[in-house]
Amino acid sequence: MAEPKITMKEVDHVARLARLALSAAEKERMRRELDGILSYIDKLRALRTEGVPPTSHAVPMTNVMREDVPAPSLPQAEMLANAPDRSGEFFRVPRIIEESIEE
Repeated sequence: MAEPKITMKEVDHVARLARLALSAAEKERMRRELDGILSYIDKLRALRTEGVPPTSHAVPMTNVMREDVPAPSLPQAEMLANAPDRSGEFFRVPRIIEESIEE
């Protein structure tokens, strides 16, 4: 069995800094979990990453957004053709803010 990377004294110190009141069982669990995290970091450090370009995702990602290129608008008559209600050259929408009854 490998030597633990973190001691109970270090767990106590971290718990005190975080103002955590941990029971003995919680401290032991915290020690094991922190030890596991540090062991995993050691495994990552052992990997040879020279020449590997930095990535932000594990799978190739492409931007699905199109370029923001100005284009001519639809003709006004075509935009208003399917409007459920209109007033002249504008869409008419239901009122959503009540008028104040206080004066």
